Amino acid sequence: RLFLTDGGTETTLIFYQGLRLPEFAAFDLLKDPFGYQALAKYFRSYGQLAQKYQVGFLLESVTWRASRDWGLKLGYSAVDLAAFNRLAVALLEEIRDEYETEQIPMVISGCIGPRGDGYNPAELMNELEAEHYHAEQIATFAETNADLVTAMTITYVEEAVGIVRAAQKAKIPVVISFTLEIDGKLPTGQSLADAIAQVDLATDYAPAYYGINCAHPIHLAHVLNSDGVCLNRIKAIRANA
Repeated sequence: RLFLTDGGTETTLIFYQGLRLPEFAAFDLLKDPFGYQALAKYFRSYGQLAQKYQVGFLLESVTWRASRDWGLKLGYSAVDLAAFNRLAVALLEEIRDEYETEQIPMVISGCIGPRGDGYNPAELMNELEAEHYHAEQIATFAETNADLVTAMTITYVEEAVGIVRAAQKAKIPVVISFTLEIDGKLPTGQSLADAIAQVDLATDYAPAYYGINCAHPIHLAHVLNSDGVCLNRIKAIRANA
């Protein structure tokens, strides 16, 4: 059935609500009651939309930047980051308790971002490096009430494979969402169909499904119409205008 997701969280918080997000890190708002309530208000607006249209809602945690390298830039330790990841999920549990009904099922996802830039893969890891880097955050989510983890704005296959393998070891379902350019390809130049096939082959089809993010709808149409196998694996679209 149809599930809503929230929109571009960081973009909305900065440009529509005037909030300061150092390093584009929304999780930083969780450090004080004002920021926590701002995030709760943000998610409640989507809970109300789900109520209005009687559809499900995929609650995505504000932890896209809550991994080791980004945390260090903000002065946070590994212990701090684990606490933020847990608190981000706890916030979504509150929202789910408020809005979920039989007609409005809600799923909590622990959001994972890339180690580097989500649009320009300048520094690439191999699969093992990616698995090691992301294992810490994924293991934390596996200890919470998150139903799955979703990796957003992934720009190349090796990082995706590492994330999936880390999730497999943590025994938590995983979703991979790739960034696409205006030509409908990953920033590396690889086609979406080839990227999905490569990840599936390397992980025995472990991802629950795939998503597309940060692409205008006109850049998605030919991709979705071009390959039936590819289309069958894509279940989520966050189409930025």
